[in-house]
Amino acid sequence: MFPIGDDNSSRRTTPLVTYVLIVLNVLFFLVELSGGDAFIMKWAFVPSRFLSNPFVDFPTLFTSMFMHAGWVHLGGNMLYLWIFGDNVEDRFGHAKFTVFYLLCGLGATFAQLIFSMGSDIPNLGASGAIAGVLGAYILMFPQGRIRVLQGQQVVQVPALMVIGLWIVLQLFSGIGSIAQTADTGGVAYMAHIGGFVAGFVLTFLFNGNTTRRLPG
Repeated sequence: MFPIGDDNSSRRTTPLVTYVLIVLNVLFFLVELSGGDAFIMKWAFVPSRFLSNPFVDFPTLFTSMFMHAGWVHLGGNMLYLWIFGDNVEDRFGHAKFTVFYLLCGLGATFAQLIFSMGSDIPNLGASGAIAGVLGAYILMFPQGRIRVLQGQQVVQVPALMVIGLWIVLQLFSGIGSIAQTADTGGVAYMAHIGGFVAGFVLTFLFNGNTTRRLPG
């Protein structure tokens, strides 16, 4: 079951911020590949290092959001940002969606920090911010349906099912990255929870009346 898109018939605007975020994530990952371990150690978020000198390490709160553990991790995240981000951006507006995305990423990072204050393992990934986007989508489009490629057929399934698939993808891509090397770290799982919760809370704060039905 491979997700390929959703119903955008009610979308009123071009999701410029979503497109820019996807491009930035891909470009940053390419730089990450060329920079190797030294680049990862410098720009990923390391809890113990941040706590020892928050002022110096402050940029990693943001740079770590654009790093990924591998091609599968990047591809899965960008696919889901492309499918779900446009609808959330359309509802919030470009500026508010930008702030929302970054705040979800920060919420995810600090959630991970609380549970790993003494850790020297780099934390990286857009997964926390995207988890926030998925949380917002569930609240605003609870009846949303996603087109998926199943065998040789395209069928529509509930968005919740596809979001569950993303969680499974994060689990397996994270296990793979951790198994490959402890030096470059892996996926911060508490960040997923923190990002998702941040997405829920911020959606109520930003949007007020959250629910909207997408045509099936």
